[in-house]
Amino acid sequence: MPILLCFGDSNTHGTPPIVTRGEYARFDADTRWPRVAARRLPGWEVVEEGLPGRTAQFPDPVMGAHMDGREGIKIALQSHGPIDAMTLLLGTNDVKTRFGATPEKVAAGIAGLLDIAMGPEMQTRHGGFRVLLICPPPVLEQGPIASEFTGARAVSRQLAPLYRALAEARGAAFLDAAEVIEVSPQDGIHFEAEAHHALGAVVAEVVGKL
Repeated sequence: MPILLCFGDSNTHGTPPIVTRGEYARFDADTRWPRVAARRLPGWEVVEEGLPGRTAQFPDPVMGAHMDGREGIKIALQSHGPIDAMTLLLGTNDVKTRFGATPEKVAAGIAGLLDIAMGPEMQTRHGGFRVLLICPPPVLEQGPIASEFTGARAVSRQLAPLYRALAEARGAAFLDAAEVIEVSPQDGIHFEAEAHHALGAVVAEVVGKL
């Protein structure tokens, strides 16, 4: 049975748009996009590795050092397998105001994760696997956590071409999520249920062709 590992942040975890700051919530398995993809990939096992707050490269001074995806991706790739494909959907948290990251800096963090996943150590461990790099849709600076993303929309709107170039250079597949979905106006960061269903369907289609 082929295995798909979905590595990401709260939007891979299934966090719904935030209404009350500090409350934990998660969409059910019928809604989360990795599970939607799983239903469209018969015979596949799908592993969900989404951590709310995860970045591609930054230890978070508020949420903790474990938010750094560089360590997280190593743990995930050594915890599961052998995998046949992996989705990588990160970058939303990297544009938080407190990190002060340029679009190029965010892309550099993604490059580091691709280098880990597609490097000899992990590829040999799993017998080779393909990576689908997904660029998150641009954020909106509104809602209960808008203060954490001041100036982030301009940065996030510049990520797609940088991600695409990375995918081409590293030999990964690429999906611009903004061509399929958009973030919720409720909090400007997370996906509504309808967006999860749409993204899951497209991911399944792309992975099925890998």
